[in-house]
Amino acid sequence: MKSSDTMHLETRVPLKEMMSSNPTTLDYNATVAEAARTMCRDDVGSCIILENGLPIGIATEQDINCKVVAFDRRPSEVQVSEIMSTPLITIGSERTVSEAAQMMVRHRVRRLPVVDENYRVIGIVTVRDLLTVANEINEIMTDLVLINRVDGYEGGICERCGIMASDLVRSDGQLLCTHCRVEEHL
Repeated sequence: MKSSDTMHLETRVPLKEMMSSNPTTLDYNATVAEAARTMCRDDVGSCIILENGLPIGIATEQDINCKVVAFDRRPSEVQVSEIMSTPLITIGSERTVSEAAQMMVRHRVRRLPVVDENYRVIGIVTVRDLLTVANEINEIMTDLVLINRVDGYEGGICERCGIMASDLVRSDGQLLCTHCRVEEHL
């Protein structure tokens, strides 16, 4: 517990437990038209681009829109290797959800291909995946706090900032942490 009496939940969930297996991949010699058809078929927003079976880039719907469609280029005449985003940021399968989130923020990416020890793609994790896990954890923590609430103890999740705190006080019908109560009175 920190001096501010605020608790932070650290996730140590291995990526293997929550990544999407068998992500959509495409050879670097494929055309943008093939990439678009493949993404439509698999109902995904990106393809990991491979060269000799190893990941070298990623092509997204945004790449297609901004680098092909916006310039009125013919998708059947443009190779996906021309528009893919590189360098490819990947993460090892032994890493955690928390480490994946930190990498996404640091590198400003929304998708991380997950690779094995031989750098072969075995999965992908997206911002949406991480948000789903975070929401589920918050719901579970809220339920745990409610069922384990002790008389006189107002611990739980602040209804304004969403952080878990042990010093919540009801103010204007909401349970607020010290920080939010101070901001409210400024």
